[in-house]
Amino acid sequence: MLSRKTKYGIKALTYLARQEKENPVCIATIAESENIPHKFLESILLELRKNSILGSRKGKGGGYYLLQNADQIRMATVHRILEGPIAMLPCVSLNFYEKCNDCPDEDACAVNRLMLQVRDNTLEILEKQTLADLIS
Repeated sequence: MLSRKTKYGIKALTYLARQEKENPVCIATIAESENIPHKFLESILLELRKNSILGSRKGKGGGYYLLQNADQIRMATVHRILEGPIAMLPCVSLNFYEKCNDCPDEDACAVNRLMLQVRDNTLEILEKQTLADLIS
């Protein structure tokens, strides 16, 4: 299941993508508009800023804004930042691979083969979808 953190992050990003790029939006405005707890949203936006998806400006008229155009922000990138690996098992992960302790032969493992298909199909969708696709 998708975590609330990722769900709220995507909602906040779509909100920001609908705004004028040069105008930062304060956390309270996003939180109220998207019905996201303020403190939780604060930590999500900070994580997105640390990973160069968002920029921020302090002071009066400050807030968060997209650093890239919405059509350049891939949902796979957002998912990895907020959720972690796309794969459901570490033995099929592209970026976070770990061998399963209980599996002597991954090539013969039915669960591994199934989860490879799930990963590949999920990754294909998330790589194709951009933030711009979600707001149009």
